[in-house]
Amino acid sequence: MAAVSLQQVLEALAEPVRRTVVSQLAAAGEDISCGMFDVQVSKSTLTHHFNVLREAGVIRQYYVGTTKMNSLRTDEMEERFPGLLSALLTASALEAGASTN
Repeated sequence: MAAVSLQQVLEALAEPVRRTVVSQLAAAGEDISCGMFDVQVSKSTLTHHFNVLREAGVIRQYYVGTTKMNSLRTDEMEERFPGLLSALLTASALEAGASTN
């Protein structure tokens, strides 16, 4: 995480699909396999988004057997960029609520 810049994290989180992935991980409260996300993009596009989030230090990916799992790096993000992830999640939830009204 020490090599990750704020610019890299902000660019990763500026994209709506990636924010959706992060929001779904946070809401689940547990790790989620790649195929379980509710997003309207192809598998290859979703793989690209996972790569960007992983390179920005926002998520960690690991295998359980042949299933690739995704974990939100909440503690590491909080230590490196205090308050950023929680502010993003709050703003995303507020924006999602406003768009449904």
